[in-house]
Amino acid sequence: MTGVSTVQELPIQEEVDIVHVRQAAREVAVSVGFSLVDQTKVVTAASELARNTLQHGGGGVATVGLERTANHTTLQLVFRDDGPGIPDVEQALTDGYSSAGGLGLGFGGARRLADTFELDTKPGEGTTVTITFRTRSAVR
Repeated sequence: MTGVSTVQELPIQEEVDIVHVRQAAREVAVSVGFSLVDQTKVVTAASELARNTLQHGGGGVATVGLERTANHTTLQLVFRDDGPGIPDVEQALTDGYSSAGGLGLGFGGARRLADTFELDTKPGEGTTVTITFRTRSAVR
């Protein structure tokens, strides 16, 4: 997304940081007028991806950004880590697959909740996941 301005950059190094990412995502979603349903989608996806960043990537950073146009505001969440990367992206995106014993809904769930989902990973070089959510009405 071009024209994205960073609202917050948050470290993800321990469990409590997942809560901070959730709170930041909710605050920004509320500030630009997302409905309660869309706020819930944003927070749920943010939580799943922050947890993946911590558990699978060994920690990293989340960036919350906004892009405003004449008709919409787009909230962008980016999760980056320098972990081991994902050797089989297709498998990682399959519901039910988990390399850490969880439910295996993180990537797939976040992908379904977001308006866009991009995954950039290289084994041994880390992972970056970018998701966006657009307001459903005119910009506030």
